Amino acid sequence: MPRLSEVIAALENLWPAERAESWDAVGTVVGEPGQDVTRVLFAVDPVQEIVDEAVKLGADLLVTHHPLYLRGTTTVAASTFKGRVVHTLIKHDIALHVAHTNADTADPGVSDALAGALDLRVVRPLVPDPGDPDGRHGLGRICELDHPLTVRELAARAAERLPATAQGIRVAGDPDATVRTVAVSGGSGDSLFDHVRAAGVDAFLTADLRHHPASEARAHDAHSAHDAHSAHGAHQPLALLDAAHWATEWPWCELAAAQLDEISDRHGWGLRVHVSKTVTDPWTSQFPSPGAPN
Repeated sequence: MPRLSEVIAALENLWPAERAESWDAVGTVVGEPGQDVTRVLFAVDPVQEIVDEAVKLGADLLVTHHPLYLRGTTTVAASTFKGRVVHTLIKHDIALHVAHTNADTADPGVSDALAGALDLRVVRPLVPDPGDPDGRHGLGRICELDHPLTVRELAARAAERLPATAQGIRVAGDPDATVRTVAVSGGSGDSLFDHVRAAGVDAFLTADLRHHPASEARAHDAHSAHDAHSAHGAHQPLALLDAAHWATEWPWCELAAAQLDEISDRHGWGLRVHVSKTVTDPWTSQFPSPGAPN
């Protein structure tokens, strides 16, 4: 039976804290280093619903992708919802560890898990980590399909393979356009449009695409496609596939759990590792507008 400090050391080896963005808040939030760990729960969000699930499961350690306190705090009073999370964790001897942007850039990481869920072959990072001489770490992934699909077919695959959410998959672009190469990025991805354009892929699947960045990307690419068509007839506009943030990151929980399972087996720890299937996407319903394009 390992101590928490031993399990955390293994997790830090998978997702070193120094690989996190400077603004991020990763690592152990709650936990006594000497406590025993027998059961671990992985989830995307450290919200009360997940913490209650960890209590019911009898978990000793909760590992989440999203930080609990990203911008700091001056209180952990139980009258606040995050303070209540902390109180519940401590009261039930449950540690909390966070792997956020250090899991995004890992090899394998969040976008590898997303690509795997969609049966996409990873070629390279979308935004390579300049500190990685092997060129395997970085944000997002550039992927290839085993055989071409239409945008419609790719969106249908994403809707089927990713966890169900109220949003589903939103698409911008010609649904009958052919897709051979795809950029994927788990979580919010509209800050990566310059890298996506530079990669020359047919589609970009991510989450949290905002109106103006998406509109500008579509307009920019349509203009470039027009110029390319006039000159060479060889370029189609970039298709955008926008999934729910939670859904694009949840596959990482299964990947991370499998990684910890392998470590547990290697060390003879006998850990029982679980993945929460609780949907913590904040959107609960969706009502299509009558007559809206589909």
